[in-house]
Amino acid sequence: MAHPTEHDRTPNASEEPAPYSASAPLPSTTGRVRTHHLQQAKDQGRKFTMLTCYDASTATVFDTVGIDVLLVGDSAAGVVYGYRNSLPVTVEELLPLAGAVARTARRALVMADLPFGSYQGSPEQAYATAVRFMKEAQVAAVKLEGGAQMAPQIQRLVAGGIPVCAHIGFTPQHEHALGGYRVQGRGADAEQVLADAHAVQDAGAFAVLLEMVPADLAAQITHELNVPTIGIGAGTGTDAQVLVWQDAFGLTSGRLPHFVKQYADLSTVLTQAARAYAADVHTGVFPGPEHTF
Repeated sequence: MAHPTEHDRTPNASEEPAPYSASAPLPSTTGRVRTHHLQQAKDQGRKFTMLTCYDASTATVFDTVGIDVLLVGDSAAGVVYGYRNSLPVTVEELLPLAGAVARTARRALVMADLPFGSYQGSPEQAYATAVRFMKEAQVAAVKLEGGAQMAPQIQRLVAGGIPVCAHIGFTPQHEHALGGYRVQGRGADAEQVLADAHAVQDAGAFAVLLEMVPADLAAQITHELNVPTIGIGAGTGTDAQVLVWQDAFGLTSGRLPHFVKQYADLSTVLTQAARAYAADVHTGVFPGPEHTF
């Protein structure tokens, strides 16, 4: 019989449980969110939440407030590593980030992106990559981009015991093939996105992420699919929403995607704090007597 790991364990009565969001539809304070809880939320007509996450500090905050799913996305390419798009980030670069989040989160389901080039070659390549994220980082699921053409990869992973979230619509790893950041599924292209949604569900995906898809199409897909949908730039009709946390909370500089709502201006707060610290050091105010042994 397998012994429970730190990743799987339920906190005992002597531990302080993470506060739970009153509006969250998923498990109790002491439970860990699983894929079947996401399915239950859809079946009950209740929304769930998802944010990107790349480190232990933010994982603690998001987990504490009751964010249901934490995605260690290949968006780390830009917000962590400074690349211009998601293509350069590697498995070796994402694994330690995924491990940090998975070790920290006590409640949220932690999911990791499979980087560009690490799964498209064959189902066996996809399985080998996904196994590394499951074993080395101890995530609970992986996400990969692509519709019907990725069905063999999804089938292989699911057959091997790895939960898969499929990502369709605008797929950032295909930025160059798609001609840039463009909405997918308008007009005659809607049928292809709809077909992709059904294909990845039929292949065994436990959820489908819809990015930059017209709201009416996303709502139709959500209605037709049995599995949950997660939207980003896909309107309110999906079962869940996800955003890159630096975009949502104001740490990203420059122009934001049209679909982002900013809930804070952390860039200004951090700038002011850094300036105050520098001024205190330059003037000798810090460290003061209270900070000195």
